[in-house]
Amino acid sequence: MQINRLFEIVYILLDKKTVTARELSEHFEVSQRTIYRDVEVLSQTGIPIYTTKGKGGGISILSEFVFNKSILSDTEQNEIISALQSLNALNGSSVDPILNKMATLFNKNSSNWIDVDFSRWGSDEMEKEKFKLIKTGILDKKVLDFNYYSSYGEKSTRLIEPLKLMFKGQSWYLYGYCRLKCDYRIFKITRIRNINMKDETFERETPENIWTETDSGYESRTVNLVLKFDAEMAYRLYDEFSAEDIKTNPDGSFIVKTCMPEANWVYGYLMSYGERVEVLEPERMKRKIAEKYQKALKKYL
Repeated sequence: MQINRLFEIVYILLDKKTVTARELSEHFEVSQRTIYRDVEVLSQTGIPIYTTKGKGGGISILSEFVFNKSILSDTEQNEIISALQSLNALNGSSVDPILNKMATLFNKNSSNWIDVDFSRWGSDEMEKEKFKLIKTGILDKKVLDFNYYSSYGEKSTRLIEPLKLMFKGQSWYLYGYCRLKCDYRIFKITRIRNINMKDETFERETPENIWTETDSGYESRTVNLVLKFDAEMAYRLYDEFSAEDIKTNPDGSFIVKTCMPEANWVYGYLMSYGERVEVLEPERMKRKIAEKYQKALKKYL
């Protein structure tokens, strides 16, 4: 992981003063190009790191540089430790070395306080492995290929440059550049199957505005919804909607006013509440759900 590698490069240079790019690339098992990119990142953050050519040259750090913990307040030190603990929860044991070093430097307790599991409840090891591959693809800029099922059940094979893992609307999504569509796309994680990592890297960066129309079912147009829920649905409402959007009626039922994408998956989501929800507005969505229920009922008559 890059953050671990960057810190360790600084520690190596503080210890050895000068190291060649080849030595660092062999140590971290990455390309020399990656090492030079790391050097550029460190330089941009203010670390006095530089390179020299010729015999005896290499990558060095100014001898006067000292990592002075006194420039950070106690709160800032705690924030750094907390951030590393969060990364450790996401990335397993690979962050442990730098976490332990920083905890020792700051004289802080590095006890773990957070655990993150991206997979849903009841998922198997294959689902967890899917998230590991996506995470590695994003961090190491490795191309992924997988089968993807659209909201209409259509299967396609995608070759993706993964850029970001996102959580929105109670679901995880992968954002990346799709080589099949020659454009940026958002993919719902639960619809991804047979994922593999290619032995190919890419250089593309994440653009600023990523929530645009995609074949994941999200669209730029949204709709204002007014929904009425039975009292029995309280356990779901406060997990899935903002408390400010929920109003309790005298009879114990709820009125929820919210904004959602006007996409096909929204109908399935609302219908998952069964008879416990009624769409009050807009009228067109109310009619559309009634039509869907009528079609479903015909299958059982």
